[in-house]
Amino acid sequence: MKKTLLVTVAAVSLLALAACGQKSSDTTGKSSESKTEKITVAGSTALQPLVEANVESFTQENTNLQITVQGGGSGLGLSQVSTGAIQIGNSDLFAEEKNKDLAAKVKDHKVAVVGFAPIVNKDIKTDNLTTEQLKDIFSGKVTNWKEVGGQDQKITIINRAEGSGTRFNFEKYGLDNTQVVKASEQDSSGAVVQMVSQTPGAISYVAFSNIKDTVKALEIDKVKPTEKNVATNDWKIWSYEHMYTQKENTTEGQEKFIKAVTSNKKLLEKLGYLAIDDMKVSRDQDGKIK
Repeated sequence: MKKTLLVTVAAVSLLALAACGQKSSDTTGKSSESKTEKITVAGSTALQPLVEANVESFTQENTNLQITVQGGGSGLGLSQVSTGAIQIGNSDLFAEEKNKDLAAKVKDHKVAVVGFAPIVNKDIKTDNLTTEQLKDIFSGKVTNWKEVGGQDQKITIINRAEGSGTRFNFEKYGLDNTQVVKASEQDSSGAVVQMVSQTPGAISYVAFSNIKDTVKALEIDKVKPTEKNVATNDWKIWSYEHMYTQKENTTEGQEKFIKAVTSNKKLLEKLGYLAIDDMKVSRDQDGKIK
């Protein structure tokens, strides 16, 4: 009786060990239960449409990665990735343009180029402004559309909030850093487009990737806001789109996702971005064209 009991216990123990071995290893000896890596991406709303469009297909192929995408603006993306609050910070700015100390903590991944354009309510009866007229509008010198070739309609300015990369680039390359008048501010490009479409006389600015058919994009100095004109710098209001990671803590999963965003050229073109290697010029953090 005792002998039979010992044999039974031994058999059960061997079965338990075998079961544990099957759960923990496959035929290659590697774990069959890979740990999920969670990646939060936040920041630029100009880059957000491209990043979001890549998530579904990428995570279907990389089931061990869980990716969440948020907006918030370039300033938020840079500050939060530098502290480790998020894993990837999207930005329309070079980190050095925001803060040199912050720049030392992050790793830059340029993923695309995007243009920015002034947009107006579709009822505005003008399609072109000169650079000087654009400056005069945003500085408050011109307050009615009839002063710049449009109808007798009060101009309503809608800005992006401080910290927005879209605002930074529009003011730097579209307004030559002219002091702008205080106006209504929106936290996202989507909110800007909605406000402009619903507000008579409204003008604002967004990335090409955010322009919808509910608003009208204006030419500047008779130059159309197109990707072709951005590539040659004939349209001067553009920036690199960056995805920043922590310099000392960039994972293989983060690198893999960023590479997927960069390499999908068909999606870049469809959504209004340019691949970096399609640019005919380059620009450094000081704004110098090469």
